[in-house]
Parts: sequence; C-alpha cells; structure tokens
Amino acid sequence: MENTPINRKTVSNAISSSGITDLGYASIREIVKLVNILRNETGVEFIRMEMGVPGLPSAEVGVNAEIDALRKGVASIYPDIEGLPEFKTEASRFVKLFLDIDVSPECCVPTAGSMMGGMASFMVANRNDRTKEGTLFIDPGFPVQKTQTRILGQDYRSFDVYNYRGEKLGPKLESMLECGKVSTILYSNPNNPSWICFTEDELRTIGRLAARYDVIVVEDLAYFGMDFRTDYSRPGVPPYQPTVAKYCDDYILLISGSKVFSYAGQRAGLLVMSDHLYNRRYPDLLRYYSSDLFGRAMIFGALYALSSGVAHSVQYGFTAILKAVNEGIYNFVENTKEYGLKAAAMKDIFIKHGFTIVYDRDIEKPLADGFYFTISYPGFSGAALLQELLAYGIAAITLNITGSERTEGLRACVSQVRREQLPVLDARLRLFSENNPVLK
Repeated sequence: MENTPINRKTVSNAISSSGITDLGYASIREIVKLVNILRNETGVEFIRMEMGVPGLPSAEVGVNAEIDALRKGVASIYPDIEGLPEFKTEASRFVKLFLDIDVSPECCVPTAGSMMGGMASFMVANRNDRTKEGTLFIDPGFPVQKTQTRILGQDYRSFDVYNYRGEKLGPKLESMLECGKVSTILYSNPNNPSWICFTEDELRTIGRLAARYDVIVVEDLAYFGMDFRTDYSRPGVPPYQPTVAKYCDDYILLISGSKVFSYAGQRAGLLVMSDHLYNRRYPDLLRYYSSDLFGRAMIFGALYALSSGVAHSVQYGFTAILKAVNEGIYNFVENTKEYGLKAAAMKDIFIKHGFTIVYDRDIEKPLADGFYFTISYPGFSGAALLQELLAYGIAAITLNITGSERTEGLRACVSQVRREQLPVLDARLRLFSENNPVLK
C-alpha cells in the first residue's frame, strides 16, 4: 500500500494547502490547481482527465484568417457588438446546413465562448417574466452554469435524467414545469458529463412541454456533431445534428468553437436565437433593459454589458472556419473523431482493472464514445476514489458537482490524455486494482 507513485500523505497535505474543504464538491478549476501543486511538488506527470481542454490542433483556416485581420489593423478598432455581417451570414448558413433550421443572420451573435452565451441567456431569458424564478437544469450538466445563476441571484431546479429517458421524460419534465415558475430549460446534447444523447422523440417532448408552459429552451451544443455513431459531417445533407429547434418556437442555441473547432483559446462561440424569440416582446424586460424586444435586450443589454463584443480578430477567424465548414472544405466531425477513439481505448483500460462505467446506456443503445465518460470503483465514494487516484497520478472530477445522483462516480475527459500515456494509465490502474482488490 506504500508503492503509489505519489505518497498519500502528500496528496492529503496538498488538498489541505489548496484550500479545498470537501474534495467531493471541488470545482473543476480547483482540481486543476490541486493537480498543478502535486505535479510541481512531486515531478510526477499526471493523466489529466479533470478539465475539458481541447487536445487537437486548432482549425488552421481560422488561425490564418485571424493573423490576416490583425495585420490589416483590426486590433485598433472596436468590433460590432452584433457581429461582423459576414460572420452572421455564415452562422445562419451553418445552422441551416447542419441543423436544418432557418434562422435569420440578425439572430446569430458571436459570444466569448458558450460560457458567455449561457450567462447572457440567464440575464435575459430568466428576467422576462417577474412571476417566474429561473432555470430547470436537465442534469447531469456543466456545473459552472448553476454558478452563473447563483451569481445572478436566480433560483433553479434540476433532476438527473438518467432514470427518466424515453417515455418517462415527459411526465417527469411536466411535474417540474407545472409549478409555472420555470423561465428556461437548459441541457447539453451530447451531454457533459455522461455523454448520453437525446433522441428525436425526447427533443420533441422537451419542445412540446416548453411551448405548453411558455418556457425558453437553452440548448448547449458544445459538442456539436460529436455523437460519432451517426455522421453529421456533410453540409446540407441529412442526417442533421438533433435539436429542439425543430419542436418549439422559443429557443436559444449555444454553439461553441472550443471543442468542435479546437479554438478554445480564442473564446469563440455563437448564440443563436430563433426568429420568433428574437422578435418577442416581454414588458418585464424593461425592469433591466431599455427595450422589451428580446433580441435587442440580449444584444444591446446583456452582451453589451458583459463585454462590448467579441474580439475583432477572433470574429474574422471564426467566420473563416464557419465558411470552410459550410462549403465542405473543412470536415470538423472527422477531425474530432480522435476523441471517440481515445475514449473507447481508455474505457477498455478502466474496465479491465475493475472499474465500471456509471452512465453506460443511451436508453436501449450502448453509450457513444466521445469527449467524456464516467467511472466508478466498488467500495469508493466519488470523493474517496478521486483522492485515491490522485496518489496514482490520475485526475478527474466527481459527479457530485454535475447534479448527478450517482455520487460514487467520476467524470473523465479524454482530450488531454495523449496516446503515448495509455500504457502509463494501464500500469497505474493495474497497481491501483492490486492495492484495492474488489471483495467477492
């Protein structure tokens, strides 16, 4: 029990010195800091699965366009807060070609990543009716989005969807909406952290009930097209990325450039409002904004106050990426398939050494391999498992902070794990299982 790569006491001391009071509820960034402390103190290279940092090269067409724009002097000029006209045009085309929905260019707005898009959505959509209270999160989900609502002083409700898939989703969802206090529904699809993917029937259910209770759906598409069981890579050719936009009038889509285009460092994102929502008037918005028109409150209220627009050169880079994708020059789905391949290999290693996949089914189908997967080990809570794995130079986050009811589990992200580290992962997990034998 003393042959771990890092001494357990060293791990305990690092947790204490980092200021973490409960490892089970430590945020992603707190775990990142903790791992950095341990790495610097011990010199051990970690298998880093705690943070969803893209691990593939950035889309070169975007980098070149951004450099070009900087050389032409755009750094000295404020960007248009609504977005470059050519950006808005390509964004509208992208939505049509890959989601098969029609949205006007004016409804497509650049954001500094989906984080900013989510914050702006809460700032406007959760303030459109003074009788409502906040967001219903279909969990598990990205924990920082709940932090955003708390920062804004908004309430939220949530439930773990895993036991309410298929025909069970409608009754559960309606039981949460019938109070009349929900302004927005938010979920990610594919899901962070479980990697489940909603079916067309489930999206239809969400859209139908959102319309019945006059709720705005915020669909987080950070992992657009990354359900690799289906090919969503061909512009204008079915099948299309599934979306609730087919089934309701009032929706916001958050499309991130971070994972899909490996453009995370530039904080490039896209917020898409339906034409219907953009043009809706909500008198209660006048409590906060100069206009009761939803689209104007979003752009000239929330987004203006948050950042006064997205960096000028980044808009040129993101525009070039979208144009290349729309014209079939750059196949972003093919590029990201490496994540699915790594996930399959890593899952096999974990299972071989006695771990189980926590969220393991997509209703009747096996779960897809993608950016994340979830693991547990017999006899361990999520917090205890994370602390023990840290002694083996392996980092993840607990499912506790994602709204999951499965407190025994961890979320593992594949992006930062290099192929040459897989034998190291195998060896460390072999040692882990020897030191922590499963009682039969």
